[in-house]
Amino acid sequence: MSSADSLDALLALSPSVALRSERFGALAYDFSSRRLTFLKSPQLVAVVRQLDGATSLREALTAAEIDPGQWSQYAAAVQRLVSTDMVRNAHDPIGKE
Repeated sequence: MSSADSLDALLALSPSVALRSERFGALAYDFSSRRLTFLKSPQLVAVVRQLDGATSLREALTAAEIDPGQWSQYAAAVQRLVSTDMVRNAHDPIGKE
């Protein structure tokens, strides 16, 4: 997926994932896989919380007031969350294996 494609992707927190706010950012726990992920930046947490399946990553970054010069770093972090199924493409079926 190109960087422009990733910015325009409609993403959402996976339905089985819960975020718990912490001083450093948040803990993301997937109740299906029992995977625990640390989101070590309050700004990344703000971006992830904006992802609702109807909002593009670009819109989430804008809403979270992330400097456009840092978008590629945040896009890469969100792509890592997609690769571990913490965040999913809104067009992917729920419960995919």
